[in-house]
Amino acid sequence: MNYTDLLERFSIGPSHTTAALIGVGQFGRTLLMQSRRLPHMSLNVLCDLDMGRLQETCRSVGLSPDEIEVCEGSAAAAKAIEAGKLVLTQDAAVALEAPVDVIVEATGNAEAGTRNTLKAIDEGRHIVLVTKETDSVVGPILAQRAARHGLVVSQADGDQPSLLLGLMSWARTLGLDLVCAGKASEYDFVFDLEAGEVRAEGIDTRLPLTPDLWSLAPGDLAASMAERSLALSTLPQRTPPDYCEMCLVANASGLKPDRPDFHAPVARVSELPDLFRIRAEGGVLDRDGVLDMFNCFRRPDEVSAAGGVFVVVRIPDEETGRLFQAKGMPVSADATHLLAYNPTHLLGIEAALSVIVPHRLGLATGSNTVSPVCDVAMRATQALKAGTVLDDHGHHHHHVDGVEALLVDNCALSEGTALPYFMAMGCALMRDVDAGEVITPDAVRAPESSVLWSLRAEQDQVFGG
Repeated sequence: MNYTDLLERFSIGPSHTTAALIGVGQFGRTLLMQSRRLPHMSLNVLCDLDMGRLQETCRSVGLSPDEIEVCEGSAAAAKAIEAGKLVLTQDAAVALEAPVDVIVEATGNAEAGTRNTLKAIDEGRHIVLVTKETDSVVGPILAQRAARHGLVVSQADGDQPSLLLGLMSWARTLGLDLVCAGKASEYDFVFDLEAGEVRAEGIDTRLPLTPDLWSLAPGDLAASMAERSLALSTLPQRTPPDYCEMCLVANASGLKPDRPDFHAPVARVSELPDLFRIRAEGGVLDRDGVLDMFNCFRRPDEVSAAGGVFVVVRIPDEETGRLFQAKGMPVSADATHLLAYNPTHLLGIEAALSVIVPHRLGLATGSNTVSPVCDVAMRATQALKAGTVLDDHGHHHHHVDGVEALLVDNCALSEGTALPYFMAMGCALMRDVDAGEVITPDAVRAPESSVLWSLRAEQDQVFGG
């Protein structure tokens, strides 16, 4: 797709896009860095509770002190922007009320993300909703409310959901039969065959592994896959963010997982066309047209796929399949299934496009149509006592002790239904919960005056669960 052509020919807005970013981490830093290289976009406001981090971010991308200004009020911020300064603020209201075209919401907090997105809509701003925690719970109602005001809530390129939806759109537009779509987990499993051990990127753990597990045994691939996964079972093979991201893809595409906990094999990229197809054809899936994920299994000298996205499609005919096979493309052993994948996501570098497109074209990157299809649920992995607080741990990978995530069918919340993961997180249990039990609304003490909980009730009413 020639984005430059599209923007020049079909823009409905001015040729320059201004934006404010709320929540400045690694994603925000790369967006700021890239925005300084773009003539048609500028990042005018940075907002974060940690002013020291804001200032260090600016210094790290080469901004001098006279190019930035710390502002505590909206009037001061507007004046600084007019003077060509980059505004730094700890107050989200300052960012939301600033004279910009687009708000990039990247707090990573479901409650704050909901509140900020609603305020952005009230202020007449397009929104790039990087906070997947918010999107997984109330994304459909936020998109609907924005559309009523002629605004766009967009997923962010540079993050897996938007990139996967783009890849799925490419496959569908070409008339390809989509068998499976998914993503890689955040960290590779790197197998040093000489040392006979596996190291998980980003996790300081080394595990012994016998060389025979490097290749899946021919025949029963499911059994071979299970053996490999069991040997590496002490490494995290599924994390809540994986389910959260795939929930967004489900809500935008209509596809669902083959099973609520995913197959999530530890697999080499070249094995995916054989694994991700229906059982009758030798794979592990019960049906076509599903979502899943995998943990990239590779040697140290092989290219990473951590955080990448993929689709497995049927090849139209045998002759085409053999042609692809001869060209070294990743196809199944019988040349009937093809893997197409993007092994990288470039964080804020790509997100710049998701800032520009809503403002200039009135469209979202990822998908313009979102409805409730799935929810991320929370299931106890051990008995939990009343009073237990479902506290979040870890950086990037949200983790609550004693529970696991699942991707289940969406439904209107009631006493016995699954409570979305990011609604339950931070709540105290009102009663004992047995191991294997899914957390339900009646099991937790609902927070007082929560805009997230209130908006989810509205979404359930509007969409009918």
